[in-house]
Order: sequence, then structure tokens, then C-alpha cells
Amino acid sequence: MKRLQLLENWIAQQFPEKSFTLQPASADASFRRYYRVTLGDETLIAMDAPPPHEDCAPFVQVAQLLAGTAHVPVVQASDMKRGFLLLSDLGDLTYLQALTDRPENAKALYADATRALIDMQLIVPLDGMPVYDENLLRYELNLFPEWYVARHLQIDLTANQKTVLEQTFGRILQNNLSQPRVFVHRDYHSRNLMVTTPNPGILDFQDAVLGPITYDLVSLLKDAYICWDETHILDWAIRYWEGARRAGLSVSSDFGNFYRDFEWMGVQRHIKVLGIFARLAYRDGKQSYLNDMPLVMTYLRKACERYQELRPFLKLLDELDNNESSDERVGYTF
Repeated sequence: MKRLQLLENWIAQQFPEKSFTLQPASADASFRRYYRVTLGDETLIAMDAPPPHEDCAPFVQVAQLLAGTAHVPVVQASDMKRGFLLLSDLGDLTYLQALTDRPENAKALYADATRALIDMQLIVPLDGMPVYDENLLRYELNLFPEWYVARHLQIDLTANQKTVLEQTFGRILQNNLSQPRVFVHRDYHSRNLMVTTPNPGILDFQDAVLGPITYDLVSLLKDAYICWDETHILDWAIRYWEGARRAGLSVSSDFGNFYRDFEWMGVQRHIKVLGIFARLAYRDGKQSYLNDMPLVMTYLRKACERYQELRPFLKLLDELDNNESSDERVGYTF
């Protein structure tokens, strides 16, 4: 309540001659909160990013980088010290809601999202942007044994299982780090894309990095919150690949090689997401993310089934699943 009162006082200072109302707009997986500010016929979005948990500076910097290339919120006012931003309002219709209500519009919406992604990936130079390097990629992978295995499943890995995990992580990182580097949004999916004019509106880009070219495409097409047939995913991936080649991006000239990179990048992301969802549930009390785990695990398993080098990890997933099932049969609870 104290933060909300501070935010209201700050907004009042920005508009001393106007009355306004403040309503929750959305919350995300971090400590940030968003409110819709209504001033007569105009609406804005207020971001509350409480220090020291959050830093507004990356959001402002990336918004400036993307301005003119992508449809992103415009920063209207800021109080960096207290963690407040006033942003232009991109509406309240997410891709997730639009695709759930009207799945027949998927082709057009994904075509727009793909074009926007290619435009962002063409941005140069990217001097000073954080790099999606081995340390960051490995840190994300390690969320899986720490939070998904140890905390969610409450399983202690054997020495052999730890070896399999480490060898798998090494193979994944080798692939990821060999891919061309471009602008990476890091959460380019249906909850962060808005149906707007021009389409799409893009949110939640503050964690952007310079990283593997297939990362955002995996986020978009193998979305943790909405599922498509693999035929659709393959078709949209081909359309991206064709567009990226025409635009001069450094994608492989062979689609088979490109799609392998896409899938291996997906393995990294899905391992990471399982760890993050478990952490959100058990550390932050956001239990709803547990409901999104099965789809993420399905993506992970299907990719591992297709590549011989990932079969040992698939076997490990089977062992973890069998262990969990056995525990449930004897009345084990978390």
C-alpha cells in the first residue's frame, strides 16, 4: 500500500491540473507491477519497479534502442530513483487472449510477430548490450537441478545422473554459443505481444541481450502458454527462415541445420523455464506457473527424442518421472 500511495502521489505531480483513476493492468513474473492510468479520454500505463529488486534503467535504454524499429511503449515520465515510469498504453489485448478467442487469426498474427522479430534482429550496432554468454546460459540451465529437480520433485540426483546432466549441458551450450548473435528480447511470447496498430506491440523487453539468433523464435513458436501443432510450428519457422535470409541475417543456408539450432536452443530454454516456473512457485508463491510445466516438458521431451546426443538426458527425464510417480503412489506430498 505504501508503494501504491507513493505512485499515486507521483502521478498527481505529473498532472497537477487533472484528476485520474488508477486500476491494476497486469503483473509479471518479477516484482514489477503495472497500472492503467485514466485521465479523461487518455490512458497511460504506470510501471512500479521497486528498488532494490528492479531497475528501470534497462527498460528505458532498450525502449530507446527499439524506438523507430518496433512498436514499443514510449516513456512519458520517469522517477528512476523510486522506480516509477509512465508509459504510452498499447491496450489490453494480448496475443494470448486474441489467439485463444480467435485461433483462426494465428497465421496473420504470427506473420506480424515474425516480421517484427526480424526487424529487431537487424538492429546494429549493439555496443554495450549484455551478452548471452556461457556464464548466463549455464546459470539458467542450473535452475533446473536446483529448483525443478531438488525443490519441485524433491529428488537428489545420483552421481551418474549429475554426470549425464553436465554432459548434456555441455552439448547444449556448444550449440547455443556457436549460433550468430543478434538482439534477443528473451521473452518474446504471447503474453508480451499486444494486438495493436501497427502490430504487434511489444512489452517486457528490459532483459534484452546480444545472443543466439534462434532464441526469440523459440520463445514465440514454442510458447509456454499456448500450444500449436508441430506442423504449424514448422511452417512458421520456415517462413521466418525465408524472411531472415531475404533480410540478410546470418541464418544457415540449409533449413535443416537452422531447424536443428532452433530445437537445441529450445532445449536450453525449456530446461531453464522449468527451473524458473518452480522458483516462481516455491520462492515467490506464484503457484499458477506449475500448471504451465506440462507443456514445457512436452516440448523438451519431443526435442530430445529427435537427437541421439540428447537421448541420455531423455532417459534421465524418464528416471525422474518414474521416481515422482513412485513417490505419489505411496502418498508423498510436496
